[in-house]
Amino acid sequence: MPSSVLVAYGTTNGSTAEIAEAVAAVLRKEGLAAEALPARSVTSVSPYDAVVVGGGLYAGRWHKDARRFVRRHGGPLAGRPVRFFSSGPRDASASERDIPPVPGVRRAMDKLDVIEHVTFGGRLVEGAKGRIARMILRSGKAGDFREFDVIEAWAARVAKELTDGEENR
Repeated sequence: MPSSVLVAYGTTNGSTAEIAEAVAAVLRKEGLAAEALPARSVTSVSPYDAVVVGGGLYAGRWHKDARRFVRRHGGPLAGRPVRFFSSGPRDASASERDIPPVPGVRRAMDKLDVIEHVTFGGRLVEGAKGRIARMILRSGKAGDFREFDVIEAWAARVAKELTDGEENR
């Protein structure tokens, strides 16, 4: 049974980091040792039995830190239970239907035999970094579309599957 879980994330404005922290908090509440860390700061995945990788979506691509994390740690990740999440839609679409992974994430999933991918709503608020973010804000398409009850329910299911040993790898 996996007992330690890394939740690594790539974020620009902090929204994906908050999702990763919520996931790690639920995993800990369910009895697992879990920590959320910026993907760029992780030097090794060897201390962890399972890994969750999250990335914000920007112009149809996963955050560069999440992409680099997966490339850098691909070998060790392939031998562990791994799940991905994306955050980004700035509307209610993530709660209305299953949003498939963007092509680059799909390729990484296939290569690493990732168990699953889920997309959560994103957040873009005043003060966000980046030229494109500022253009979106000026167009009036800002908001917070994260649903933490949905995020926490997903994390609880992940914890149950890990602790029940349903992921024999």
